[in-house]
Amino acid sequence: MLQDLSIDLRAKVIELKFQTNLVTTINQNIDAFHKLGELFKDISNQSKDSLYQEWIEKFNKKIVSAYQYNNWFTKDYILLSFKNWSKELVDENLSFWINKYEKKDCSNKTIAIIMAGNLPVVGFHDFICATILNYNCLIKMSSDDKIILPIIIDFLDFLNPGFKNKIEFTDKPIKNFDGVIATGSNSSFKYFEYYFKKYPKLLRKTRHSIAVLDGNESEIDLENLGKDIFNYFGMGCRSVSKILVPKNYNFDLLFNALFKFKEVINHNKYANNYDYNKTVYLMSNQKFIENGFLILKEDNKLGSPIGCLFYQFYENSNDLNSYITNYKDSLQCIVSNLKINSFTCFGESQSPKIDDYADNIDTLDFLLKI
Repeated sequence: MLQDLSIDLRAKVIELKFQTNLVTTINQNIDAFHKLGELFKDISNQSKDSLYQEWIEKFNKKIVSAYQYNNWFTKDYILLSFKNWSKELVDENLSFWINKYEKKDCSNKTIAIIMAGNLPVVGFHDFICATILNYNCLIKMSSDDKIILPIIIDFLDFLNPGFKNKIEFTDKPIKNFDGVIATGSNSSFKYFEYYFKKYPKLLRKTRHSIAVLDGNESEIDLENLGKDIFNYFGMGCRSVSKILVPKNYNFDLLFNALFKFKEVINHNKYANNYDYNKTVYLMSNQKFIENGFLILKEDNKLGSPIGCLFYQFYENSNDLNSYITNYKDSLQCIVSNLKINSFTCFGESQSPKIDDYADNIDTLDFLLKI
């Protein structure tokens, strides 16, 4: 009997020590991401008295390189991404987020992460989820976005020496992993489903965001909607690509409010897309209105090309509910003042919270179940 009690006691001590070590590791990771958030804030403000001045200079060089490599990744939009992340990478936010889950040791498991490349560091949230749980990460970056994440990892390794030993980048077919997170298009989704059929997987496909207007929006509301439309040149799944408007909606209200974004046409790639789509619509005799930097076209499709914004009329609330129900699996954000499902306020579609998961799939829950 005494021997059994002794064995039980030793087991409890070992378990307690294990849990203590696990919590310590997660807290160290939280602290590292908190400091990364401070660095992001200092970079976005181009602070001259930052504790991390040397790192600001290193990041600035990478920002220039990222733009030279991919002209869609302008300095302003990379800094905007850093600014948005700095608001979420705060100790209290991270701790509250993580503490909602029952923690377990993931240090002996490897998660493969296949990242998209449409926005700067677009796969960063998956990276946070995996590394904060102490996973080994096998990362396949998009060829369009491979400059910024490595220096982020260098900074985290500077804070927690050995951090980068758990990270491996690859451009080859991935092997030796326990689960996979992959983000891509509808066509790549089918490929991922087949290729990873034997593994735990979190797969994402094409999604779009819409805005629902009722004509009572203020000029500030519509200006903020401009951020949802134009930030990152409208290339993200959280970018508003279509608006639903009531019959007889006055589009002058929208065009007037969006005029402050006219400089977008000075970006060469955006202008080329705008001119191309305008030419296609003209040659095919399709009706549209435009203001020199945005084409507004009535269309049933969700996703609009760069430089375009689709619109569709609705009759009443039943129309809206039916539309949203029909497309719920293809919608990322619904921007509106109306109390529609999990609506997003104007101007905030590109600033998700730390617990706002892409495709509404809980990434931490997935990782903790592998």
